[in-house]
Amino acid sequence: VVSSMHENRRLKELQFCLPRFHGEGYQEGYAEGSHIGVAEGRRYGSLHGAKIGSEIGCYLGFVLTWRCLLQKCTDEKSSKKIKALESLMGMIQKFPYEDPTYDKLQEDLEKIRGKFKQVCSMLNIQSDFRIGTGRSSLTF
Repeated sequence: VVSSMHENRRLKELQFCLPRFHGEGYQEGYAEGSHIGVAEGRRYGSLHGAKIGSEIGCYLGFVLTWRCLLQKCTDEKSSKKIKALESLMGMIQKFPYEDPTYDKLQEDLEKIRGKFKQVCSMLNIQSDFRIGTGRSSLTF
């Protein structure tokens, strides 16, 4: 009888401990998951921010180069090309580099990509070029 009472008491103690351990385990798991999530989010943001920065920088270099090449041309076709380049430049300058929470970041990036393709078409050059070789190449 004594061992039966002892077992009952241990079972009751165990019943009271289970919710506590469950709660503590949940809190520890949540804290660890949050920490890992923040680190993963930071890596993801850095990687994708760098990709966007490289892409925008490439567009900027493209605009600056073509403006120099076309600056002495005075015909109407060149004038339209320069206007399109200036429009792309304006979009690049207005792009919110410093605000990753900007709600239209992807939308604005898509507009820049579209304008870039339009300018490439006007200049009669490929818009889907690649920079670099192998796995580390940039593609837009």
